[in-house]
Amino acid sequence: MTNFKLTISDKAGKSITKELKDKDANPLLGLQIQSEADAAIVGLTGKMKITGGSDKSGVPMRSDIHSGSRKYVLLSKDVGLRKAEKGQRIRKLIRGNTITEEIYQINCKYDGELQVERKAEESPKEKKE
Repeated sequence: MTNFKLTISDKAGKSITKELKDKDANPLLGLQIQSEADAAIVGLTGKMKITGGSDKSGVPMRSDIHSGSRKYVLLSKDVGLRKAEKGQRIRKLIRGNTITEEIYQINCKYDGELQVERKAEESPKEKKE
């Protein structure tokens, strides 16, 4: 039972979230960060590029760790480390670059333009006198 939340964004800065379950999510298993997937699995035309993600407990994926497992890595900058002073290194828990069943959220970049649905603005209620 695989469940993924895909956050898909385009070049204009628009983003949408889709949830994939079971058979719909199977084509993404085994893919790595920076690989391309067909956007038809979420109902779009074209290609999507996988840019990152995180697992069920919030541990981020990192593209330079080759596997799908969690590892403690010594980091000095980049994904998974927010504040480090110059020359400082911190050991953090990071997940590898391969999508497995433990992954919860997947971030993707779409090569086309997304159509974002907007909620209709509520009209102001008329005051009764």
